[in-house]
Amino acid sequence: MAYKHWAIGFSGGKDSSTVLSVVIWLIETGRVKAPESLTVLMSDTRLEMPPLFATAQKILQEVRDRGHKAQLVQPTLDDRFFVYMFGRGVPPPSNTFRWCTPQLKIEPMVGALKALRDHYGQKFLMLTGVRIGESAARDARIAVSCGKNNSECGQGWFQESTPEAVADTLAPILHWRLCQVWDWLTGLVPEGYDHGFSTKLIASVYGQDEDLETHARTGCIACNLASRDVALENIIARPQWRYLAPLLELRPLYAELKKPHNRLRKDGTETRRDGSLVSNPCRMGPLTFEARLWALDRVLDIQARARVDLINAEEEARIRELIALQTWPRGWDGTEPLASLPFDNVFPDGSKQPNLI
Repeated sequence: MAYKHWAIGFSGGKDSSTVLSVVIWLIETGRVKAPESLTVLMSDTRLEMPPLFATAQKILQEVRDRGHKAQLVQPTLDDRFFVYMFGRGVPPPSNTFRWCTPQLKIEPMVGALKALRDHYGQKFLMLTGVRIGESAARDARIAVSCGKNNSECGQGWFQESTPEAVADTLAPILHWRLCQVWDWLTGLVPEGYDHGFSTKLIASVYGQDEDLETHARTGCIACNLASRDVALENIIARPQWRYLAPLLELRPLYAELKKPHNRLRKDGTETRRDGSLVSNPCRMGPLTFEARLWALDRVLDIQARARVDLINAEEEARIRELIALQTWPRGWDGTEPLASLPFDNVFPDGSKQPNLI
C-alpha cells in the first residue's frame, strides 16, 4: 500500500459524509485493504448548520466506536469568524474578498494534517468529497473556491491547496451523480449492507426527503456569498427546527455592515513601495468600532433567540478586548475618513474626479 495513513476531510455535509461512510464500508467489507491508521478530521467553523453539526458529532462518535480516530479542528481564537470580523474590523467576506474559506476551513485542516504527518513521519493520503458534474471535460477546472454542482463549500479549494509535502489528495466519489449520493445516504447500499452511520438526517436537512428544494448548497449559516440560503430555509420550514428562524437575520446584518456609513475609506494617498498610487486609492476598508459593537450585540441577541452558539464567552471577551485595544486590520490605523463622507475620487494615475455633491 502506497500510503500507510489516511485522513478524511469531513464537514458533515452530504458529500463528505458519503466519502466517510463509503471508505469505511469498503474497508469493513474487505474490498479495500485497511491502512495502518484512518483519521477523520472535521473542520469546525463555528458556523455549521445546527442539525448537520449535531448529526456530524454523532457520526464522529460512530467512527470512534469502530476503532478509528476522529477529531474536531478549529481556527485559532483570533482567526474565528466573528472574532476576526468584530475584533479586528475586517468586513464580511465577499466574492472579491473571500477570506473566510481559507481561514476557517483550509488553514486549520492543513495544520492538523501537518501535525499528523509529523506524528507518523510520512505523507498522508487525504480523501475528500469533491464531485464533478455529468461531463468530466467540462468540469476539468474543478479547483474552485466554493461548492460546485451541489458540492460543499471549500472542497475544490482544499483539493488545490493541500501542500504536496503533507498529503496527496484523492476524491473517491469524483464521478458520482447526485442521485447516487442520496441513495447511499438514505440507505440504498449494495447487497443490503447497512453502513451503520447516521446519515439519513442529512438528506432531511437538504430537503431531499420531502417536496423541498434539493439543490441546497450547505456551507456556513447564512453565508452571504450565496445568493440565497436554501439549506437554512429548508431547515426552518420544518416544525422541529423552526426555532432557528432568527438565523435568517444574519444575512441582512452582513449587508448592513458592508455599507459606507459603517466603514472607513482610504483618502486617495495610499502608495506602493515604489511611490506609485495603489490600484484603488479610495477603497473602502474596515468596520468602525461603533459598527462592530452594534453587530456584536445583534449577533448575541440572534443566538439567544435561536438557541445556538455562534459567539461563546471566550470569543466575546476577545472581541471586546481587541476593540478596547483599538485594533485595526493591517494597513489601517483608524485615522482614515468615514467611507460615507463626500470625497474626490482618485484614480491610479493620480487624476481626480471631484465630488459634485
